[in-house]
Amino acid sequence: MKAKLIAVGERAPRWVAEGFGEYQKRLSHWLPLELVEIEPGLRGKGRDATRATADEGARVLAALPKGALVVTLDGRGRPWSSEQLAQRLEHWRAQGRDLAFLIGGPEGHAPDVMARGDESWSLGPLTLPHMLVRLVAAEQLYRAAALLANHPYHRA
Repeated sequence: MKAKLIAVGERAPRWVAEGFGEYQKRLSHWLPLELVEIEPGLRGKGRDATRATADEGARVLAALPKGALVVTLDGRGRPWSSEQLAQRLEHWRAQGRDLAFLIGGPEGHAPDVMARGDESWSLGPLTLPHMLVRLVAAEQLYRAAALLANHPYHRA
């Protein structure tokens, strides 16, 4: 099983890219994770944010691996604990499908993207910068995989 983190936004700050890369490397044994960056829609004065979100959504959907189980990261999703995420990961592994985790743009996901999602995961009630969500999601996926492997990383 492989996973893709498909995220709207390009050129993460160095500290985000380095942190993500560290967890990506650690995950490579248990869950190879690829980052796919999606060009943001055009925003600004005189631009329609709804149109920008729809354009992003079309690019996100085009980037989905065929047959993947899709998990949207969304504030209205399910707020799993690390242990619950490990249980979800075990469940997903049993299905034998690749995974796609989706991070939207400034206005969130387009309705078509939300409709395509098989599950929705919330990192909690905080509003987080979308670049930071990449890093937190990668760390939590590593923690979940480590829990399943009885690795000592997780100490709750």
